[in-house]
Amino acid sequence: MDFLVGKRVLVTGGSGFLGSQVLAELATRDVDEVLAPRSAECDLRDLDAVRAALADARPDVVVHLAAVVGGIGANMATPGSFFYDNAIMGIQLIEESRKAGVERFVCLGTVCAYPKYAPAPFKEEDLWNGYPEETNAPYGLAKKMLLVQLQAYRQQYGFDGIYLLPVNLYGPGDNFDERTSHVIPALIKKCSEAVESGADSILCWGTGRASREFLYVDDAAEGIVDAAARYSSEKPVNLGSGQEISIAELTTLIAELAGFSGEIVWDHSKPDGQPRRWLDTARAEREFGFRASTNLRDGLEQTIEWYRSTQRSAAGTS
Repeated sequence: MDFLVGKRVLVTGGSGFLGSQVLAELATRDVDEVLAPRSAECDLRDLDAVRAALADARPDVVVHLAAVVGGIGANMATPGSFFYDNAIMGIQLIEESRKAGVERFVCLGTVCAYPKYAPAPFKEEDLWNGYPEETNAPYGLAKKMLLVQLQAYRQQYGFDGIYLLPVNLYGPGDNFDERTSHVIPALIKKCSEAVESGADSILCWGTGRASREFLYVDDAAEGIVDAAARYSSEKPVNLGSGQEISIAELTTLIAELAGFSGEIVWDHSKPDGQPRRWLDTARAEREFGFRASTNLRDGLEQTIEWYRSTQRSAAGTS
């Protein structure tokens, strides 16, 4: 059974990096209508705006992707904003969706919710076995509270809320702002600029020993829509590629693909963040048949080409 058939679907964050791909994926499904108000039209921190958006859209399904996100530097600089904005948007939207009679609520969590020293690969059962990594704990805990809310609402009201835990996403359309970007776009930009300027070295944060797992944005969108169509349970579900790579190995790979052959220098005064991030993805495959199909090398090549094409376009119009 495909729960989405004939449904009206409201997507928050639909104009963002992931949201645009989720909208594209929904367009391939047999839904009745997809609505995606932009943040300028509906500030989810404003309760009246949330109520108005739900009254106008009358959705059967809500897919909540809107979030304030960023890398380690952004999380360390504005932890209060990261906590408040992410918590209040989700809390209000879940409550008002329940009141509006929404049939299914799909909430995107974050791998940052896992304990700092969770055994790898991370299993959903380990989610509460420790405190998150300190540099992004406020963000991770704000998103984690939405899981608690959805589970409580299922118990008390029978509200069908599901919660997904994606790893770090990447791909064409990612955020390349050096102040707020995650590691892959930051490294692509750093290596590309070094090639253009003829620099003989690049400086990277930390030791390079931390590990991460990455999920191509198109795969993530497919997994989210698959879950919306076929999953209904209080149990959270990991979304990932199942492939772990150290930051040092990732940096070497991106440098190779970007054509940078100089020295990679590590700034040990900067934090590594969580020591390891690697998800057990068995539940997603078992419950709704999701398995990532894009390998990291191919995804990075496409992301680098997209970044360089946008830079060429920007240079041509300047």
